[in-house]
Amino acid sequence: MTPTPGTPPTGSGGPRRPGRRLGAAAVAALLLAAVPTGAAVSADAATPKSATGPQGQKLTVSATTGLDPAGAKIRVTGEGYGTTSGIYVALCKDNGANRVPSPCLGGADMSGGSKNSQWIVPKGDPYEGELALPFGPGGTFDVEIEIRSTGDGLDCADVPCSVVTRADHRASGDRTQDVRIPVTFAGQEPGEPGGEGVDVPAGTVSYKPVADFTSAGKPLDLLLHPDSKKLYVGADNLPDTADTDERGLYVLNPEDGKAESRITDAPGSTGALRASAAARISGPLPGDGVVYNYPLRGVGSAKAGDAAATGVWLAGSTITDIAPGTAPGTVLVAQGAKLSEIERATGTATRSLTLPGGTQFAADHARGAVWFSDFAAGKLHRVDLASFAVTASFDLPGTDSIAGFTEVDPASGAVWVGVDRSVLVFDATGKPVKTLVGKDLARDAAFDAAGGRAFVAWQDGGDLSDPANDNNGTLTVYDSADFTPAAKDLSLPGNQTQLGAASLAVEPGGATVFVTSPAEGKITRLTRQVSPLVTRAPADRSVRAGEEVALTARAEGTPEPSVRWQVSTDGSQTWRELDGATEPVLTFTAKSAQDGYRYRAEFRNDVGTTRTAPVTLTVTEATGGAAGGDTGGGNGGFGDTTTGGATTGGDGSTGDGSSGSGGSSTGASGSSGDSGSSAGSTGSTVAGGSVGGNTGTGTTSGGSLAATGVTVMSVTLLAAALLGGGLLIHRRSRRRTTGLT
Repeated sequence: MTPTPGTPPTGSGGPRRPGRRLGAAAVAALLLAAVPTGAAVSADAATPKSATGPQGQKLTVSATTGLDPAGAKIRVTGEGYGTTSGIYVALCKDNGANRVPSPCLGGADMSGGSKNSQWIVPKGDPYEGELALPFGPGGTFDVEIEIRSTGDGLDCADVPCSVVTRADHRASGDRTQDVRIPVTFAGQEPGEPGGEGVDVPAGTVSYKPVADFTSAGKPLDLLLHPDSKKLYVGADNLPDTADTDERGLYVLNPEDGKAESRITDAPGSTGALRASAAARISGPLPGDGVVYNYPLRGVGSAKAGDAAATGVWLAGSTITDIAPGTAPGTVLVAQGAKLSEIERATGTATRSLTLPGGTQFAADHARGAVWFSDFAAGKLHRVDLASFAVTASFDLPGTDSIAGFTEVDPASGAVWVGVDRSVLVFDATGKPVKTLVGKDLARDAAFDAAGGRAFVAWQDGGDLSDPANDNNGTLTVYDSADFTPAAKDLSLPGNQTQLGAASLAVEPGGATVFVTSPAEGKITRLTRQVSPLVTRAPADRSVRAGEEVALTARAEGTPEPSVRWQVSTDGSQTWRELDGATEPVLTFTAKSAQDGYRYRAEFRNDVGTTRTAPVTLTVTEATGGAAGGDTGGGNGGFGDTTTGGATTGGDGSTGDGSSGSGGSSTGASGSSGDSGSSAGSTGSTVAGGSVGGNTGTGTTSGGSLAATGVTVMSVTLLAAALLGGGLLIHRRSRRRTTGLT
């Protein structure tokens, strides 16, 4: 039979010797027991979850939810850890960022094979061998630990728990090795996530205008450069605003809209430079700069700081659309119904195709296709990029309506076509899959492939004599997989079509969106906001008077939500905020008068307010027990003992020991604590560094892996012995676990 970690085997004749000596692995666990341990970040049951540390470390846990409360083996791997300091890997109470995770699961395993935690050290470290494992190349490790939901002063049903890494006992105050991944156990998951939205549904996504940029004339097209992060704007002159000709290619700081550069001149039909608008941006140049079309038949390129664009003037008709080519140095251009691939350096067409009709297209290089829209004839043509031939044609409804846009979702290959007040969506094979209907004219679409979102700019018609027009446009956001709304619709006041079509640029991840309003001569910068969404909620609690209660609630949102805890003493009829209760964990000592009280957390940010479901606290009176009864309710880390259900004894860290009633033996307290005594038969405890003769047949937890969070004298001596090596390690460890008094 394996005893409770932290206590020796007991029998009718007093302490008995373990069947075998305490092995090296158990010594490592005992050493780790007295040291504060790591911290954590998010997880999924069947899917490994990873988190990144403050120095770029990567921690991965094989399973994190629905774990067996009685015990589960999990694989923990890491990379990028510092190879100059050791770390511990363990399950601990998660006390938040930059706080010591403690207490932790572990303990003195009498069989010498503790697997509750692992100790990893640099190669050549004095502890490398049986006691600690060495890091692999690049600060890597791959270990297995066994965890359970309760034990050693830890109860993951009541407090947030995480698998963590943290610096070992030689640098216990070092938080740079802390990486945290939360875990939960089956049947002990917290309350329902999500929460109740007070003013808007929990987790509501919306976009908020935060700035208007008016430094780029009449904006026609946008591109947020993937490498330089600069905002490139193709612009025309805005009439009646100034004597300055505002045509050109602008380079803006995307944060404040200040123009860092402006390219006004490009080669004309004779090769001579002339002032030119930038009509449509084809795509980015590596590092910085863009390729773009300038009226009427110019294909140019420029980057920030250039005095003028370089470019070529094509023969034929006006360029109506442009996109990157199939090879470096080429572009695809539409000149009405003619599609060509052009060498940018010479303007030579390497291949051309004339379609039945159309003016605009979208290139899908990942799938080797060009989608060419013929709005007049109501057709969508697929052109194969390898053969440069039409391979299929599909019906495009709305032939008598206003042509909007043709764009391809890079993630799925779906084709989005704006026609009048609708967006027609076709899958990558040309099959119609969805029609999205708006109240305004569909003018442009952009995609955030990483977030799976599609953004559509709708413009008002601008004719106020038409009852359908109100002079305001709209931004809509959709899930690009199922086309459901992914954010609240945002009104775009004054954005109408009379002086040009709106265009969009989306920052990767979708946190920032830029939308143009040519009629107003501005670019609006929008930022994403999310109302609080509860990710962890408290559950009902039943405790005895005098016990500590810890209720945990967490929420995510943008901006970061604040939290206030509230209490109701009348069955949820009225609520009041608790003074100073502004942390995710609400901790207090239960009193009998609080029986039936209800608690909830309220999260707030600029978008809305969300509350957790109310939970009920049930408090029962503490009851006495028989003499020599349970003495194991106290946490050894705080020097507590219990006699007949009443807690006595001092704080093992600070002294102030007290006596339990009827005590017949005396036990030493913690590192600087005074002695205390309690009733019952003899026994011994390794409790947060206290080694004492606590009495009673019950057991005391808290003497396991960092149950106290403080390093104590017994472990300091043990560390010195470890450095010396040899049998001294085993002898001292053995004496400590066989009832030393």
